[in-house]
Parts: sequence; structure tokens; C-alpha cells
Amino acid sequence: MAETDAREFGTVVENSDAAQFGEVELQRPDGSKRIVKVDELSGADAELAAKFGYKPVFKREFGYLSSFSFAVSISGLFSTVATTFIYPLDAGGSASAVWCWLISGAGCMCIALSVAELVSAYPTSGGLYFTVSRLTPKEWIPSISWITGWLNLLGQVAGVASSEYGAAQLLLAAVSMGSDFTYSPTSNTTIGVMAALTVLTGLVNSLSTYWMEKMTQTYVIFHVLALVTCAIALLAKAENKNSASYVFTHVETESGWTPVGFSFLFGFLSVSWTMTDYDATAHITEEISEPEIKAPWAISLAMGFTYIAGWLFTIVLCFTMGDPATILDSAVDQPVAQIFYNVLGKGGGIFYTVCAFIIIKLVCFTAMQSLARTVFAFSRDRLVPFSRIWTKVNGVTRTPIYAVWISVFWCIAINLIGLGSYAAIEGVFNITAIALDWSYCIPILCKMVFNKFEPGPWNLGKFSYWINLWACVWTLFVSIIFILPTALPVSADSMNYAVAFLGLIFLFALAYWYISGKKFYTGPLVEASVEGEEETPSRELKGSHHSNSSDDEHRRNLEQDNLAVKG
Repeated sequence: MAETDAREFGTVVENSDAAQFGEVELQRPDGSKRIVKVDELSGADAELAAKFGYKPVFKREFGYLSSFSFAVSISGLFSTVATTFIYPLDAGGSASAVWCWLISGAGCMCIALSVAELVSAYPTSGGLYFTVSRLTPKEWIPSISWITGWLNLLGQVAGVASSEYGAAQLLLAAVSMGSDFTYSPTSNTTIGVMAALTVLTGLVNSLSTYWMEKMTQTYVIFHVLALVTCAIALLAKAENKNSASYVFTHVETESGWTPVGFSFLFGFLSVSWTMTDYDATAHITEEISEPEIKAPWAISLAMGFTYIAGWLFTIVLCFTMGDPATILDSAVDQPVAQIFYNVLGKGGGIFYTVCAFIIIKLVCFTAMQSLARTVFAFSRDRLVPFSRIWTKVNGVTRTPIYAVWISVFWCIAINLIGLGSYAAIEGVFNITAIALDWSYCIPILCKMVFNKFEPGPWNLGKFSYWINLWACVWTLFVSIIFILPTALPVSADSMNYAVAFLGLIFLFALAYWYISGKKFYTGPLVEASVEGEEETPSRELKGSHHSNSSDDEHRRNLEQDNLAVKG
């Protein structure tokens, strides 16, 4: 493999930085360079990572099936619908649940396809945070990359945190069913179980990516089987189904908003929370073989499956739920779990609630993997404080252990607000959709405005502009809805705390920028490589840039040399 690459490039150059990861730097006659990881990666894979200036340090364990399964697992359709069905049902009844899914899902698909196109062109673990640096004029790169990075980080932390909270709710709902509802979980108990489950997620993500790949490879089969068999069982066992007229046209709400149609719009949250984190697959592209093809393929197909299957499953739930007031008053605060119990009995209810729990835990496993890789990538570019710590990769598992555990800490911390108010937890769900979707739309807008985009092998062709445009318009529309209180008059219990979370993270990001960030941050880093002639295998870098140089020296040398280090 190395010989083939060497013939293609012409020159093999020794690089001590690359050597420590078992890589070889190759230089074409025209001066362009690539870094190839000889012992583990195909030449094409390593070339692709090096093209964007990053040394690949993770093993590429993910293929077509595991990449698709990973992308599906991020949505966790069966379980995420179960944990968020309460929002459209409370907002506008059955019609809100059905039509909000169909309408909002179309907007979410435009975002997903736009993200897939960008991932194909720029496949690195930095995701769209890195991509925006390739789409923006040089003088704007630091500020736009900074905003995009922090929005994405906030969205991913909130996404994992809300998923872990949903997992705790489902697990305790199953326990409550087993006790014939003599046991009712409290908010404090839910928070405690959430913390334990988040630690479990951290332990799993401390393992080698080999085991993560094996888990995600079979996940999609289990997920589809649970979804299909549950839908069939509900339709077969429900004795008093709601009429089609009721399912598709009945609107009811006690939100206090007028007209009622405005309250109806709050139902979009269920879809936007389920169909988000599109670029999670991008954050593991350095662990996927041929990521420029497999990653966008996985994103687009997975979101298409989630859109169609989610709408159909929502319709099934609306036909079989009975009186919505009854399930909304459930002691376990999980309307879908209550539907399982009412229709399928105690055994069936526990079984499918546990299935939903298992699925959402797999969502947490994969979402945490994506989050840890994001922390790693952002730390590599010095976007977050104490970046040297979070970039350390364990020599045995080849995973960023410290990045995993700082992610665990913040996911638990953000959920601790649930000790004071359940409404605050709803804000965590809201901020997930707002922050993540805007971290995608900023690069999409840059692509449309600055016209610097170079399409990858997977692209939208002549439809690209219009799909991109609708993705941005839709995100603006739902973001306004998601920061509004869901009930009037506003009280401490009905306040939407999403705007508070968004404000706090912006304040921190701005403070960090002005105190420290603007002094050194110039956007996503491009790793320097050593130019040299074939007969002189080792070169000293200008400005004493060696493999053991400090981070500040590394940054200054990159800036001074314009990323072209000369011997």
C-alpha cells in the first residue's frame, strides 16, 4: 500500500509528528502533501484525512452497515418518540402529533441532506465546525468558527443530557409498571438514575471503537424489529381505536395560547428533537473507511427512514391511545409507556418500555461517542479551555478517554437543574434542537453566500441551493417557536428555559473569546508538514518547530509560515 502511494506522490518525507502515530508523509512533485497511516488505513482513507490537515489517530472500524446503524441510532426513533410524544399531544392533540411530524420532518430532511452534502466534501471529526472554515473568507474564519463550534458543543451536550434523562424516565416507568403503579418515581430519583446511566455511557465509550462498532452494527436490526412488532401488536390488541377523523383532524389544547393553531405549532419539538444531530456521523468520519461516500450515504438514508417510519408510528399511537387526557395524567409521566400498558397489558407494557429504554441507551452510547470526538476535535484546535488534556488518546483503546469523561460531567451537570424544576428539563430538550440546527445552518448559509464550496462525490446537484435555502428558513421558523413559553400565563413552571441556556453559553463563549480566545484562535488548525528532498529524509522546521514544541510555539510557527514549513 505504501509503495503504491509513494509512486503516486513521488517522494516519501520523514515526519517525526506523523511517525509517532505510524504514519508516512508523502509529497507530490507539485509540492502538495499527504500523510498516510501505513499499518491500519487504506491509502485513500489516510490521504483524505491528511488533505484537510489532520493526522488520523483513530482506527477506521466502521463500514456501510455500522455507519448506517450509527446514523439511525442517533435518532433512536422508537424511544425518542416515546419520550417526546407528550409535547405535540399536550400542544394540540392528535392532529398536532400527526401533522407536525409530516411538516417538520420535511424541513428536517432538507437540513439532513444539506449536512450530508457538506460531510461528503469535508469529512473530518470536527464536523461542520471544520467545514465552515473552508466556506468562509479568511478574515471571518475565527469568529464564525468560534460561534459554530460552541453552538454545536452546547447542542450535543444538551442532546446527550436529555437522552439520558429520557432513558431514566423509561427505566423507572417500567419499574412502576412492575409494581402495578404502587411505586411512582420522583424528580430526585430520576436525576439520580440519570447520573448513574450517564456514567455507564462513559464506561462504554472508554472501550475500543472495535466494540462500539460491533454494538452499533446489530443495533439497527433490533430497533426495526422493536418498532414494527410494537406497531403490529398495538393495532392488533387495541379494542377501541380512535376514528380516522379524530386522528387527523382533532385539535385540543389547554395551553392558553390563542388562536389554538399557534399552540399546535409546539408539536414540532418532538420531530426536531428526534431528527437532529445529523452530523454525529461526521464526528466519527476519521473512524469510517471511505467517509466521503459512506458518511453522507448513512446520514441521508437514516434520516429518510426516521422521517417515514416516525410518521407512521405516530399515526399508530394516535389510533390506539384512547383518551389523551388519561395518558397525559399517567403517574409515570410517559404517555407512550402508558399506551403500551393500557393496550398490551402489564407484560407487553414492560417489554416494550424496556425495549425503548435499551434503544435510547444505545442512542446515548453513540451520541456520547460523537460528543467526545467533537471535544477532541475542538481541543485539537484549542477552541475549549484546557485543550491539552482533552486531546490525549489512550494508547490501549485508541479512544480520547479524557474527552469522554469531561462530556459525562457536563451532561450530568446540565440535568441537575431538574432538581429544581421539571420545566427546566423541557428547556434542555428545546435547546438541543435550536443549538444543533443553527450549528448546521451557519455553514449552509456560508456555502450559499460566499460560493467557495467544492462538492464531494455525494452532492445534491442542481437542487442543492433550494434545499439549502429551505433548511435555513425552516430552522429560523422553528427556533422562534422553541424559545416561547408553551403555556400562558407564564409562570416558573411554564417558563421555557431554553433561551436562558442559550444566553448563558453565548455569554461564556464571548467572555472566553475576549479574555483569551482571540489572542490565539485563528480557526480550525491545519497540521504542518515538513517539506524536504528525497535525499535528505529529516528536516528541521523553521522557527524551531519540532514534535516536542509547545502548543503556543506550534501555533505561532503555523501562522508565521502560512502552514508551509520550509527546510
